[in-house]
Amino acid sequence: MARYTKEDIFRIVEEEDVAFIRLQFCDIFGIPKNIAIAASKLESALNNECMFDGVSVEGFMRSDESDMYLYPDLDSFEIYPWRPQSGKVARMFCNVYTADGKPFAGDSRNVLHEVVKRAKDMGLNFKINPEPEFFLFDYDDDGQPTTKTHERGGYFDVAPADQGENVRRDIILNLEEMGFDISSSHHEIAPAQHEIDFKEEDAERTADMIMTFRMAVKTIAKKHGLYATFMPKPVEGIPGSGMHINIIAEDEKGNNIFCGDGEKLSDTAKHFIAGVLAHVKGMTLVTNPVVNSYKRLVPGYDAPVNVSWSSLSANRSALIRIPSNKGNGTRIELRNPDATCNPYLAIALILAAGMDGIANKMTPPAEVSDNNESGLETLPLTLGEALRAYQADPFVKEILGDSIYNKILEAKNKEWKDFRTCVTQWEVGKYLNLF
Repeated sequence: MARYTKEDIFRIVEEEDVAFIRLQFCDIFGIPKNIAIAASKLESALNNECMFDGVSVEGFMRSDESDMYLYPDLDSFEIYPWRPQSGKVARMFCNVYTADGKPFAGDSRNVLHEVVKRAKDMGLNFKINPEPEFFLFDYDDDGQPTTKTHERGGYFDVAPADQGENVRRDIILNLEEMGFDISSSHHEIAPAQHEIDFKEEDAERTADMIMTFRMAVKTIAKKHGLYATFMPKPVEGIPGSGMHINIIAEDEKGNNIFCGDGEKLSDTAKHFIAGVLAHVKGMTLVTNPVVNSYKRLVPGYDAPVNVSWSSLSANRSALIRIPSNKGNGTRIELRNPDATCNPYLAIALILAAGMDGIANKMTPPAEVSDNNESGLETLPLTLGEALRAYQADPFVKEILGDSIYNKILEAKNKEWKDFRTCVTQWEVGKYLNLF
């Protein structure tokens, strides 16, 4: 059921003194983009008449045309609470269409929409709740971000050890004004590392919320004189930041179909797990898309390394684990993604992989009963390995479509080449005095 009509949007803009509306979309890497319009141009925007040139947007350039149109999602209308309260700023997420009125093949939001449609055809409704982690670092005297912090807080610490407590509180208050249902927040393991979790929502809304979350965290941290980063491993020798993805599957009546008899997993849940594990290596280039992602996915730092699963909530090393809340709260937690991913593409691939497992009644490998995972198949260890796994699984291309698949492949090959040809300080320190 629609949340807003066009008339509702016009009324809210007038009543709330909204001066500008940001029509937001993202490139294929999940980097937010927008076109800002004055409230006087709202009618044109709501009639899907707002055009932009896609040539300059990563992954949007086409040989035959560059004119793109933004179709606002009315239900995504929200006012930014951190912006001025006189002449307010609002935003709407948009889908991207071509000049002939067709969904643009490079629009990642549409990729997720198509996967959700397929799920509904199978009688499934997925709800997602992410667990994004981030660091709050100091700026230097020139106003540039650093990886330095004066705090030494640890897991679940409180102020004064947790010096980011007020920042988290401000972030949460702002997000709640935008309709977020925040379930919890806390200081994470490493100094200056934090996590804010929000309640599960439908898959498409969750992806929008992740985009909003990353913007809100960075904007509000800066107001407090701190730099927020979702970089997976900004500091050597401490745990990195991930974004665990929790998935709930419901039937058309709202029943949790991952829940079996008693506290056991249903066969559907096991099929879903099998599908994700079957495709997880090919998806890793999307769920963990940067060179630095693979500095996090190493043993000893509370991040998964092996392709494994466990129904024991105490097993913290498995790639997929089943949290302890059973019954109608039964969910599957995938632990390798990080918040540098494009949430639309990452969630689309994860759900599609699970659906492939359900459709083909796949059987998962034996679950890991403890934290000893020796002898198991591993996730890609580098971006280079992720590139090879990406190309080895045709399922990934089927879900992403040729346009997005090929653009990601081209860009990530270049990124990996750039990294391989870069001489690092580690190499200079290691070899200069030896050879």
